[in-house]
Amino acid sequence: MSAELVRVKIDERDVHVPKGTGIVETALAAGIEIPVFCYEPRLGDPVGACRMCLVEVEGMPKLQTGCTLTAQDGMIVKTARTSEKAAAGQNGTLEFILVNHPLDCPVCDKGGECPLQDLTFRYGPGNTRMSYEKLTFEKPIPISPTISLDRERCILCYRCTRFSSDVSEDGQLVAANRGAMSVITTFEDVPYTGAFTGNVTELCPVGALLPTQYRFEGRPWEIVDVPTVCGLCPVGCNINATVRETKVKRILSRNHPEIDEGWICDKGRFAFTHLRAEDRLTQPLQRTRRHGLEEVTWEAAIDEAERLLRAAQGRIVTALSGSETVEQAYALGKLLRAGLGSHQAMLPEEVSGALDGYRLPLSAIRDADAVVVLGDVPVAERAPVVDLWIKSARRKGARILDSADEVGDAERVVLIWSGPGGRGGATVAKLAEKLTLAGREGCGAFYLPTTPNGRGVADAWAACCDDESDEPDSIGLLVVSGDEAAADPNVRALAEQAEATIVLSMFGGLSAGWADLVLPGTSYLERDGTFVNLEGRLQRLRATVTPPCPDELHWIAELAARFDVDVAPYAAAVFAEVSEKVYDGLSFGEVGESAPLRGYPDAAVRVDRPSLPESQAKPGKTEIRLVAYKPLFSGAAVERVTELQFQRPQPEVELSAEDAGWRNIETGDLVTVGSNGNAITLPARVNRRLGKGIARVAIEHANGLGGIVELARAAEEVSA
Repeated sequence: MSAELVRVKIDERDVHVPKGTGIVETALAAGIEIPVFCYEPRLGDPVGACRMCLVEVEGMPKLQTGCTLTAQDGMIVKTARTSEKAAAGQNGTLEFILVNHPLDCPVCDKGGECPLQDLTFRYGPGNTRMSYEKLTFEKPIPISPTISLDRERCILCYRCTRFSSDVSEDGQLVAANRGAMSVITTFEDVPYTGAFTGNVTELCPVGALLPTQYRFEGRPWEIVDVPTVCGLCPVGCNINATVRETKVKRILSRNHPEIDEGWICDKGRFAFTHLRAEDRLTQPLQRTRRHGLEEVTWEAAIDEAERLLRAAQGRIVTALSGSETVEQAYALGKLLRAGLGSHQAMLPEEVSGALDGYRLPLSAIRDADAVVVLGDVPVAERAPVVDLWIKSARRKGARILDSADEVGDAERVVLIWSGPGGRGGATVAKLAEKLTLAGREGCGAFYLPTTPNGRGVADAWAACCDDESDEPDSIGLLVVSGDEAAADPNVRALAEQAEATIVLSMFGGLSAGWADLVLPGTSYLERDGTFVNLEGRLQRLRATVTPPCPDELHWIAELAARFDVDVAPYAAAVFAEVSEKVYDGLSFGEVGESAPLRGYPDAAVRVDRPSLPESQAKPGKTEIRLVAYKPLFSGAAVERVTELQFQRPQPEVELSAEDAGWRNIETGDLVTVGSNGNAITLPARVNRRLGKGIARVAIEHANGLGGIVELARAAEEVSA
């Protein structure tokens, strides 16, 4: 049903818009800009705090804030363009804002891309009437290791506090004091923590909140913003990488309204400095009898790789990370499978096409009537922006459930699986089939993978060779692709069984003790190629800077030529070959900077029962199920970023209120978790949102424990 249209006259221009449209948007429809500072539609309802959008409305004696007005039929509005009264109001507003604002534009990092600077030139007075000293504050204040606050520049637009309270819902940023002494601060002056804190640095319309990594690092006329996609989690947020003098200096959001709505997590925003880590590899390393791993030339490394591949005689196993581009995975698979007969691969996780019949953009979560979140891994740790969509749905009135049994007669139902590995995709697809969600408007299902491009890697690997071979009796050569695989204990166990190991890694320390040949890898910020995100959306990566070593495709192509396998050294050419088999012949250029979610018209909406996982054993009366999850702020990239260390998870065990009460455990108590002779002792934290019978611990503190365990207060605490 179409919305009622109303006629509004703005600056003598008639425009027809849906009733209730904001006057700021109504003016834009008429080709007229109303300047704003505090107004930001993504933050929810406008608050009219800055008064920059003052307009004159016929029939109203006083000036009105345009952001809080909505379009009504017959309304006549005059902006500062045609109303002297509105112009005087805007000039007065700017003059008042600038009363205590420091004149430090030449040294402010916001200079040149500052809305206050721009609007002052366009609308403000040409001089000042103020002759007294301005208010000064201590500056800058590090509200966290990643964000600095300059209170002298703050104009109290409240964008940051509204983001904290109404979007991320952490409630950590607040306005303290009153009048001229009002300041933005963290609650009780504790560091500003959370998955999304860095978004306030982009929301701030002045230079008050700035990322510490970018302070004094560049000016707008010296930089280039390169559009690409974040490769650190399966959401695939759209970003711009700010580059100056061949180095990435900052990461900004690049609003894709269906994926991220312009928000990105702190891992995606601040972890880019891993590109310049001290242990970053630029030359290949080869193991020698006398000195361990030593640097060798690329020619020598390719020769050694060829020797190891031939010596393995097809007994090759490949461990993939899920962070490879589609093109890298295809090129490597084509070399190993077509050239050497190696078909065995450890894919990073379960990848199921069963969900293709229930695909939706992530933005559909916001409009759902009921969102069912299944699994025990926190959504924010697996796919952080999905957590923001869930919170947005709750604010719009959706029910957030942990069981599909409570869905009832909801019209728009979205299922989200955020559990441990296994067959999660098939499981949630089976549930969607049971609820008959196929074809229903606004209904769908999502599986949150553990890797950024698990689906794309699986598609590419399957496409590079049609037939399968038997699993080798022994491992002649283990090929480890990527830092995630190199850090996996299961992969290291395989390396102990292999006669030789080749590792593709950005950092030498991950495999220094067990690799025979280490070939330097690249980051997602240094690659051209494509990723497939958790929606099933194919997206384009662009190389933002030149890596300090050859791109993987180049040396794979050179090595493949020695086995008479044709692999192109360029992403566009490799994608063309993959696309013919997987993506209906889509050209590389058509993927685009803002990729659409392409449909799956032939996708099946039924899931075979055999593909589902076996039901897990239930804990006994004194037992509990321990979920060891991979935290968001973990991994090789985060470990090499000093500013993010405060965000890494503390060693603790999360318990439900019911389980903690039954065992007489309170937050801070030491508890012992044990199974099969292994045990860990950690502080407890009671989480009232956690379900009964479940305990959670970050995998780096789990010491290999998982599944059914015994849990009790630590013995030394009980005896005390």
